[in-house]
Amino acid sequence: MFKQSAQHLPTYYASTFPGPIGLRPALDEPLDTEVLIIGGGFSGLHCALQLLQAGKRVVVLEASRLAWAASGRNGGQALLGWSCDMPPLEAALGLSGAQRLWRSMQWAADEMRELPQRHGFDIDYRQGSLYSAVQARRVPQLQAAEREAHEKWASPGVRFIAGEELRGWIGSGRYQAALYDPQGAHINPLKLAHGLAAAIEQLGGQIFEQTHVRDYRQTAEGYRARTDKAEVRADVLVLACNAYIDKLDPGLSRRILPVGSYQVATAPLAAELAHSLLPKNSCVIDNQFVPDYFRLTPDNRLLFGGGCTYLGGIPKDVAKATRPYLERVFPQLIGVGLDYAWGGHIDCTMKRTPDIGCEGQRYWLQGFSGHGVLPTLAGARAVTDAILGNADLLRLYQGLHNPAFPGGSTLAAPIEALGKAWYRLRDSL
Repeated sequence: MFKQSAQHLPTYYASTFPGPIGLRPALDEPLDTEVLIIGGGFSGLHCALQLLQAGKRVVVLEASRLAWAASGRNGGQALLGWSCDMPPLEAALGLSGAQRLWRSMQWAADEMRELPQRHGFDIDYRQGSLYSAVQARRVPQLQAAEREAHEKWASPGVRFIAGEELRGWIGSGRYQAALYDPQGAHINPLKLAHGLAAAIEQLGGQIFEQTHVRDYRQTAEGYRARTDKAEVRADVLVLACNAYIDKLDPGLSRRILPVGSYQVATAPLAAELAHSLLPKNSCVIDNQFVPDYFRLTPDNRLLFGGGCTYLGGIPKDVAKATRPYLERVFPQLIGVGLDYAWGGHIDCTMKRTPDIGCEGQRYWLQGFSGHGVLPTLAGARAVTDAILGNADLLRLYQGLHNPAFPGGSTLAAPIEALGKAWYRLRDSL
């Protein structure tokens, strides 16, 4: 599963990044630190920054480039909640436990807006998200979610939109209704990752790229992680590898399934046309089992995703595979140029609940299941709080009990693919 690269894929984000994305050095000598974080995506970078602000010495090791995988390629939708939605969390933790996790998610939404301002970098932050229904039978789910947002989750700004009013939000006849959340947003994820990295280094944190950790072991002195050229000793180990944990920790690896996901960015659209697609400039995701999701970029492109492959591969021609879904939503864009098309892997758990926990001084964050912009920040808070002595939030995550996928490394993906094929068929009927 592991792939090492000195370059980012030619995604929209990498290709339009302001200035060159400099390559940080690889680790080539032994190091000693308080906290070692393996993985340079959102979860690892958020942990590093929070721990440095608390006065810890932190080293981040990234096998490829910072945000090389999902953290630098995702749809940029900063949506409140988790991929599983709230019912599984409430069932596992009770209402009060689920409410505490939800409050941490609201904190993450506020922090996503304020953090770049505090540290002096830009993430193209745009306020507002829409959770939409394609099928009439799923409109009542949105209405029930609006009531629960007000009654259970202290989210009074969430509101239901339907009929002609919805046309003023989405220029498509495909959608029956939607929920607007003013705390949701959309961002440029690669700018976020590199802004975090710069803030980490300003606080004295060390980041090494092109540094593949081959294995780690626990000793009487803490943990030792071995790379190709060096070894790092740390008091605390944080595994933030997500879909790319692979053989580094087989036990954690068995609890996630790498799922292929892909999207496109159109050629720049005329300003009037772009505004007609999303007049309020909110990002949109629907409540189909395999959802379409889309948003406008600052240069008036439509960024659109909607495909996934449970056997882990990515279509050879992502643009060709995605175009029918884009044109189904926006027939006015039939034949539009697609300047960028790319894919990657997301780390899905069996129940789509996040897998965040610890054993001793070994912590992990994974299982964001395609919904990780805000959840990685909320999860990082739980892990860093625990490292600093307050494990209340982390204990809630550990109450979710994510099982291993059945079938082992050989059959897990085919078994999951068969199950998901049924849900896709049901959506299409």
